[in-house]
Amino acid sequence: MSGHNKWASIKHKKMATDARKGKMFTKLIREIMMAARLGGGNPDNNPQLRMAIERARSINMPNDNIQRAIRKGTGEEAGMALEAAGYEGYGPGGVAILVETLTDNKRRTAAEIRSIFSRHNGSLGESGCVSWMFERKGVVTVKNHNIDEEKLLSLALDAGADDLKLDGELFEIICPPDKLEAIKKILESNKIPVESASVNLIPKNTVRLEGKEAEQLLKLLDELEEHDDVQSVHSNFDIPDELIEAMSS
Repeated sequence: MSGHNKWASIKHKKMATDARKGKMFTKLIREIMMAARLGGGNPDNNPQLRMAIERARSINMPNDNIQRAIRKGTGEEAGMALEAAGYEGYGPGGVAILVETLTDNKRRTAAEIRSIFSRHNGSLGESGCVSWMFERKGVVTVKNHNIDEEKLLSLALDAGADDLKLDGELFEIICPPDKLEAIKKILESNKIPVESASVNLIPKNTVRLEGKEAEQLLKLLDELEEHDDVQSVHSNFDIPDELIEAMSS
């Protein structure tokens, strides 16, 4: 899974650039709106909204933008009618790909996602064709910097974590989605800074790619993530770190 972590790290570094372009703002505003619509506008009672707000603040989104998105989500202000839509398919080398979107036009979004797959030697499949290859898990990451691994493991397990992994510069805590908030809070109360906390789709198995297929896949994933309606992209690829670094420089 090191390839996944390297890819995630590179994407995290790109967030500042994406924020300046406004693209990240757009995606997070939609996420806040949907979270508020589904669970109410009070982040104290809505963990999904609370995490979306934290991500928005991490890229310096103004509070006025956040509050306006919440009001649009709860219907206090007029806003676009968003729907969640998921797409499943295969990339180069048979790699499984899941795409989660928020859109005001499912027909348009489906056509555009299909076109992106086709341009990069992939194919969009039927609903359910690859989702069985993934598990929904909470993932909390902590930088491996003056961290007592035994203490971190003990705190995480006490709060309900399933596993703790060290991958390069990051500790990765895997947990059931409903334990994510508890783990984040117990780490922060013990003065352990949390790098990120989110609910992800974790692949049960991975597909190793190198060479041209790896290059095609990363271009496919990049274009999917750049699409305005796409909120997240999940895949079961395994690509060597050095290849990802070379292609992202």
